[in-house]
Amino acid sequence: MKILLLGKNGQVGWELQRSLAPLGEVLALDRHSTDMCGDLSQPERLAQTVRDWRPAVIVNAAAHTAVDKAESEPDLARCLNATAPAALAQAAADIGAWLVHYSTDYVFNGQGEQPWQEDDATGPLSVYGQTKLEGEQHIVASGCKHLVFRTSWVYAARGGNFAKTMLRLAAERERLTVIDDQHGAPTGADLIADVTAHAIRQATVKPAPDLSGIYHLVASGVTSWHGYASHVIAQARALQPANALKVSEIAPVPTSAFPTPARRPLNSRLSTRKLQQALGLVLPPWQSGVDRMLRETL
Repeated sequence: MKILLLGKNGQVGWELQRSLAPLGEVLALDRHSTDMCGDLSQPERLAQTVRDWRPAVIVNAAAHTAVDKAESEPDLARCLNATAPAALAQAAADIGAWLVHYSTDYVFNGQGEQPWQEDDATGPLSVYGQTKLEGEQHIVASGCKHLVFRTSWVYAARGGNFAKTMLRLAAERERLTVIDDQHGAPTGADLIADVTAHAIRQATVKPAPDLSGIYHLVASGVTSWHGYASHVIAQARALQPANALKVSEIAPVPTSAFPTPARRPLNSRLSTRKLQQALGLVLPPWQSGVDRMLRETL
C-alpha cells in the first residue's frame, strides 16, 4: 500500500513516520521537499503530486497552526487550512484514495461544560478555527473517502511543548500563574499517530465506506491548563527529587489574564465515543501519556 504523508516534520507528522511504516510504502513530504510538492501553499501542485504518485491513502498532517498569527494573515491560513485540503480531497476522490486529515476543537465556540459531539453545531471564535472548519467542509463536500480527526492540546516529546515550558519557568520562578478556566485533554502526538495507523488499517484491509467521517481523537479525562501544569511539576519532582524546582506556588488565573489576538475556547472537551465504538479502541487517560513523555525528556 502506498501512503502519502504531508507535514512529515511536525509533531504528529514525525510520529506518523513511525506508525505508518509497517503499513506499506510511505512517501513523507514537507514544504521543503524538492522531488515532489508537499507545500500546502501550492494546492494545485499538491494535487498533481497525488495524481502522479497515486497513493491509496493521503495523510495530511500539515496546517497553519499559529493560532494568533492567523488573525493577521487570514489569506495564508485559509490557503493552508481550507484551500489545500480541498485540493487534496478532490484529488483523492479522482483516484479513489482515502484522505486522513486533522482538525481541531477550535471549530466549536467553547461554551458549556459538556463534551462536544461530532455533529454538534460549530461556531469558531478565530480565523484558525474558521479556516479549519472550512477545510473539514471541503473534504466532506468532495465525496472522497475520508477520516477527519479533531484533536486538541497536542504535545510531543520532540520539540517544545507546554510541559517543558512550565518546567523551565518552575526552575526560574517561585510563583507561576496558569489559566484555569479552559478545559480539555492533553493528547500526545504518538497516540494520535498510533490511532491513525489503526484506523487506516481497518479502513483499507476491510473496506468499509461507512467508516468515512469526522471523529474526535483525544486522550480520556479532562483538566485545565492549571491542572496540567500542576501535574507536570508534581511528576517532575517525583521523577527527579534531586533536581529542585524553585516554584512554590502555581496560581490559577482566568483566560482574561493573558489577552491574545485570537480567542480561545473555554470548553475543549471532546467526546470520543464514536471513535472508540467505530474502531474498537480504548483511549488512555491523559496523565499516562504526559507521564511517559516526562520520563522520556527529563
